[in-house]
Amino acid sequence: MRFIVGLLVALVLSACERQEAPPLDQQLYVWQRQWMPAHEAALRDSRHDFSTLRVLALQAFPNAGWSRARIDSTLLKADGRPLIAVIRLDGQLQALDQDQTTQQILQVLDDWRARGLTLGGVEIDHDAGSSRLADYTAFLVHLRAALPVALPLSITALPAWLDSPQLPALLASVDSSVLQVHAVSDPRRGLFDPDQASRWAKAWGRISGNPFYLALPAYGVALLPDDGGAPRVESEVPLNSAGERRELLADPLQLSHLAQQLREDRPTHLAGLIWFRLPLANDRRAWSLSTLRAVALGEALSSQLTLRFSEQKGLFDIQLHNAGNLDSAWPARLTVKATGCEGADALAGYSLQQDPDLLTFTRLHDGRLPADGQRAIGWARCATIDQGGSHVDP
Repeated sequence: MRFIVGLLVALVLSACERQEAPPLDQQLYVWQRQWMPAHEAALRDSRHDFSTLRVLALQAFPNAGWSRARIDSTLLKADGRPLIAVIRLDGQLQALDQDQTTQQILQVLDDWRARGLTLGGVEIDHDAGSSRLADYTAFLVHLRAALPVALPLSITALPAWLDSPQLPALLASVDSSVLQVHAVSDPRRGLFDPDQASRWAKAWGRISGNPFYLALPAYGVALLPDDGGAPRVESEVPLNSAGERRELLADPLQLSHLAQQLREDRPTHLAGLIWFRLPLANDRRAWSLSTLRAVALGEALSSQLTLRFSEQKGLFDIQLHNAGNLDSAWPARLTVKATGCEGADALAGYSLQQDPDLLTFTRLHDGRLPADGQRAIGWARCATIDQGGSHVDP
């Protein structure tokens, strides 16, 4: 009997000692090279749900040399979240000059501190080929020795490195890593494969002895004609090039499902998710912040498209509104029941067919309506408009 009581006590104590894993941290990349007034609202509205900002600070490209992002330090100081400076070293660089690169990094960090910014870490984003990981490791060891001891150093990492015997040494040279699982293969195959991302995350956790994060996409790109070679990719910066663009967009429903899987069956050492990128109000190739927030928080996703009418002296402005938390494609057709119409017209993106008691708006090309957003689609001068008799067809 004494043995049984002791066993029960041990089981109770063991259960008390077990603690649930902390929730997945949610962070944001701020990747605009030129900051704009829209950053103020984006930072303010994202502050409650995303813990940390990883901000593009400095870039190096072959031939083009070094280029600093033009950040707004006043906004970053007011924001107050932990701040990680990201240094982008293009993967096409033939070699990393350890001394010169370290000097450039230390200079930008000093300049940020001089502007009143408190740094919580440095991230090096370098898409080195697997054959160059030994040299990359040597550079990181050199950089680590030059940085303040208390300043964490992390790297952006590629799934292609999983097969390299150099990977454990590389990961041991930094405090954490960010595994990029989007836009890592031929863009014609899409931006993101959730099943592949899950496999990569589990494999990374088995190798990494330190915390790691997943970099996940919340954006889209356009593929331009490739003239027989690799396709050209247009993202947040428009390319001055003619030709039809094929739009690719990360699917919020796919990402939401993956995030839920990661919460329920977390890979070893996975500390959180970092979303690329902070969406601005005028960023047409990024999810809206409402959708990004809903995915990050694990909320159920839905679009709720309705028509709204505002009237002044018989002139009706017709607007499409998305009351849901999921960005939506423009609907294919909208019908408005109306009588006594003297005139009507559609706005850009739609055409209008006018019948005696019905206005039909038909989509001419694709577009997206952000969550909690609205868009004017036309106007009508009519005696009456029956809002209850109006419909939105996907």
